[in-house]
Amino acid sequence: VQLQASGGGLVQAGDSLRLSCAFSGQTFGNYVMGWFRQAPGKDREFVASIFWRTVYADSVKGRFTISKDNAKKTLYLQMSSLKPEDTGIYYCAAHHRAVDDWRVWGQGTLVTVSS
Repeated sequence: VQLQASGGGLVQAGDSLRLSCAFSGQTFGNYVMGWFRQAPGKDREFVASIFWRTVYADSVKGRFTISKDNAKKTLYLQMSSLKPEDTGIYYCAAHHRAVDDWRVWGQGTLVTVSS
């Protein structure tokens, strides 16, 4: 499996941005997909995941929406009401439905939110 994230950029606080992650190599529908982020000087943290249901970190609930297009084998993260603390490198990740650990990672895309 390979993941290719895109869509990052520099935005102002309150703006919206949509990230995309292209999936290739295996059957997309068998994989749990997720987004993580790493702020400067901090550990990588979970943002959201999707399979049968969606799960969100408390810090992004109500502002971010994770979705996927099975036909396009693409994962999305729609981010709204962005805050400076949302700044970081965003990574898409995947794991087969039969395992519990995130084994596949994309290269990351940088999101910078200015105040």
